[in-house]
Amino acid sequence: MGPMSAAGLFLDTLRQRGAGDVARLRCTLHGSLAFTGKGHGTDRAVILGLTGCTPDAVDPDRMAEIEAEVRKKATVSPPDLPTMAFQPDDDLIFNFDEALPGHANGMSLAALDASGNTLTRRIYYSIGGGFVVEASELQATITEDDAGADKREAGFPYPFGNADEMMAMSDASGLSLVEMKRANECVLREPEELDAGLDAIWNAMRGCMERGLRIEGELPGGLFVKRRAKHIRDMLVDEHGSNRPDPYAINEWLSVYAMAVNEENAAGGRVVTAPTNGAAGVVPAVIRWYFDHHPGATNEGVRDFLLAAAAIGGLIKHNASISGAEVGCQGEVGSASAMAAAGLTAVRGGTVRQIENAAEIALEHHLGMTCDPVGGLVQVPCIERNGFGAVKAVTASSLALRGDGTHFVSLDACVETMRQTGIDLSDKYKETSQGGLAVTLAAC
Repeated sequence: MGPMSAAGLFLDTLRQRGAGDVARLRCTLHGSLAFTGKGHGTDRAVILGLTGCTPDAVDPDRMAEIEAEVRKKATVSPPDLPTMAFQPDDDLIFNFDEALPGHANGMSLAALDASGNTLTRRIYYSIGGGFVVEASELQATITEDDAGADKREAGFPYPFGNADEMMAMSDASGLSLVEMKRANECVLREPEELDAGLDAIWNAMRGCMERGLRIEGELPGGLFVKRRAKHIRDMLVDEHGSNRPDPYAINEWLSVYAMAVNEENAAGGRVVTAPTNGAAGVVPAVIRWYFDHHPGATNEGVRDFLLAAAAIGGLIKHNASISGAEVGCQGEVGSASAMAAAGLTAVRGGTVRQIENAAEIALEHHLGMTCDPVGGLVQVPCIERNGFGAVKAVTASSLALRGDGTHFVSLDACVETMRQTGIDLSDKYKETSQGGLAVTLAAC
């Protein structure tokens, strides 16, 4: 999503400056985007982005067709811009030697004239979860942090920047976490628009899950990994009809829901970043389990779940990272599990302290998790890992709800630990496929 969005931002730059003198486009991928670009579909994302496609609107069933057309014609014709040369084999460069300074996921886009001279060039960083910043924006953020400036936007009634502030503001206001998060969101949009947006997110999650639960076959990429979600779901349905209680069914349903989403992600389908594509199955799996198996579940409950999950995800992103290329999979599946634990605890009637406790438990037990995708593909160990993240989220919620919210390790301390662990973690284990399972399995 990040590279596709970056390509769209670059097209906007060309529209603003004018593109009458642009003959060719060029994209260079650096760092993790280079090392796992093929496996993660980054090349396809850039191609689609340069044709004007956007992550939220592109038809997943047409992506291969659009890519093939660009490769055949060696041109792109985005809306409101002239046709420009772009031959992916020559103009999409994987630079394995040079990392850009701002972030492990860096890329540059350039517009060239007919003589090959660079007319304009922009550097973008894909910082996780589909979020993209230009180099200048990233530097401004770093400068603010170094100066100790408060980055929280003015106008939000409850601008908590960490979990301690979140709980203090809840105590002072008498509002729940969901109520505070809703009040903050309603500064940006009307309540009806907010609810419609939350419903759209859940509908997209559910649609992705349903697609993953009905499609069989082999995932692309060369590892010959078979889709398993449909087969497992069919077995669970058959066993349910036999009236033989299965004590393991809860974990199995959670796992199959999560795997269905991540099989779709591995196949290049549309998923909701929650907080990232690689961890996209955890939150929808837990919501689906809540909706299908929790007495009294409602659509309003799903909205509350998403608001609580977003609040926790925002704190982790603000104070550490959700990027596997920056901190390993602890920042992806770990963050997703914390978000799901918080959301589930909220809709089960948990207090703000129980929500904070649930998020901390889920995140703590992902600390140190590496990101070592085999072949650079988001398949092994990523698909199953989402199932475990969902199971851990439900376990964390149950443990938190059995207590009063007091606990030994705070969420803020856990987030800071994840940040420091990510700094110490070797780059081999941060989405480069240069260590761990990615190397061990290849050697075998």
